[in-house]
Amino acid sequence: MIRVLIADDQALVRGGFRMILESRDDLDVVGEAADGAEAVDLTAALDPDVVLMDVRMPGVDGLAATRRIVGSGSGARVLVLTTYDVDDSVYEALRAGASGFLLKDVRPVELVEAVRVVARGDALLAPSVTRRLLDRFVRALPAPPPRALDVLTGREVEVLRLVALAMSNAEIAAHLVLTEATVKTHVSAVLRKLGLRDRVQAVVFAYEVGLVRPASA
Repeated sequence: MIRVLIADDQALVRGGFRMILESRDDLDVVGEAADGAEAVDLTAALDPDVVLMDVRMPGVDGLAATRRIVGSGSGARVLVLTTYDVDDSVYEALRAGASGFLLKDVRPVELVEAVRVVARGDALLAPSVTRRLLDRFVRALPAPPPRALDVLTGREVEVLRLVALAMSNAEIAAHLVLTEATVKTHVSAVLRKLGLRDRVQAVVFAYEVGLVRPASA
């Protein structure tokens, strides 16, 4: 079973998400939080696999709550919910360690699949939205740290570039004429060497160091 915590200040939204998720045999909603502070506390108490986190909540918002959850070392994956597809807070949440984001008008089947994707340790990357989001903010990023990619092999750098272009392992394998297993090994090595949590953070890192720029995305 995938254990899910829902954090949203609107009871009707929480109820709707609960109904959708609990209609699936492999998903179990273990709790609901009305604000970020409660989400942090319930995550520590209930140890969910995935936290559906609204960005805008009173008091402690979803951004601050995401930072606290990820910073605590919790194994819970945070899936950010937002009304708008390009939002300063969403970008900061991704940098803070969120494993992806969804629009609140997501279809039920997409919500269910997103939870499953994040729960198994993958990152939820909607290519068009993610690129638009990163393109908006990348121009304001500081200069990349020198030699930031030196810990990677040439092949790993190329794999990171393709990950940053929102390509799946299968697409990367086809592009580089490798097996998917080999690509998965390279991705794992990239994350380990750079100290990154998942593919979302790898995308942000690639933009920050200039490996991918808006013109090439």
